[in-house]
Amino acid sequence: MQQDLVHAIRSNPKYHELVSKRSKFAWILAAAMLVIYYGFILIIAFDKAFLAQPLWTGSVTTVGIPVGIGVILSAFVLTGIYVFRANAEFDRLTNEIKEEVL
Repeated sequence: MQQDLVHAIRSNPKYHELVSKRSKFAWILAAAMLVIYYGFILIIAFDKAFLAQPLWTGSVTTVGIPVGIGVILSAFVLTGIYVFRANAEFDRLTNEIKEEVL
């Protein structure tokens, strides 16, 4: 019985659509996070003076602090974007597959 269910799910075109969309979207978000993170690391490696500049004259806080916070917040934002799409589109497709197979 279990093998029949697995075969029915894997032969469903909506399953292939779900896997394709989810994988593509996950890779796009992963690439975006890698660009953000490694961009920050490259700035640290090649232009420390930029991140060491004060935000304004006489400021103790440097440009690196808000940029670093931005890197951290971008991870939360990208996670939120994934969760939003997963709840909206991926869960709908999953439920449609369940209804068709069961």
